[in-house]
Amino acid sequence: MDRRRTEAYRLIMRPRSCATFLLLTVATLAYATSWDDDSHYVSLGHRNGYYIVQPDSHLFYQLGLYEAPVIDTADWLRHGYGADALAFRFNRNGVLIAPPAYIAQESPNDFYTRRIGSLVRGRATVHDVEALFGHAHSLARRPDGFIWYYALPVYNPFEEHGGGCR
Repeated sequence: MDRRRTEAYRLIMRPRSCATFLLLTVATLAYATSWDDDSHYVSLGHRNGYYIVQPDSHLFYQLGLYEAPVIDTADWLRHGYGADALAFRFNRNGVLIAPPAYIAQESPNDFYTRRIGSLVRGRATVHDVEALFGHAHSLARRPDGFIWYYALPVYNPFEEHGGGCR
């Protein structure tokens, strides 16, 4: 009788243990991909601050930055040349209504972060942004206004030859 119970127990528990193992593997892989995402908000005061966002991150989609002119440096056709982007959300009157976003593949450039950090949400206008960065490279319309995007050329020498491996 004990032998039959043992065999029945094995037949019942084997699929459960396989399913548990599979679930843990998938959960670990999902956690590993989200762990690499370091998108965040940098606060510089009550109305000053900006987002550092990685392309295709959760925050990237949450902020609605779908049209950002980001070009991956790992693209084999570009050989290390790509583009980060800046995004500015304005209302219909041309006033900055949300913190700017720096969409960066690696670490953001300090030159740009200092400038976007100087813009005050609710006071900065299209003219202020143009004075700092020139005319926008692309525009995306929104129901409450529009988003201006600026493409920032970047070069990653490690991507030029496939990460240095031959």
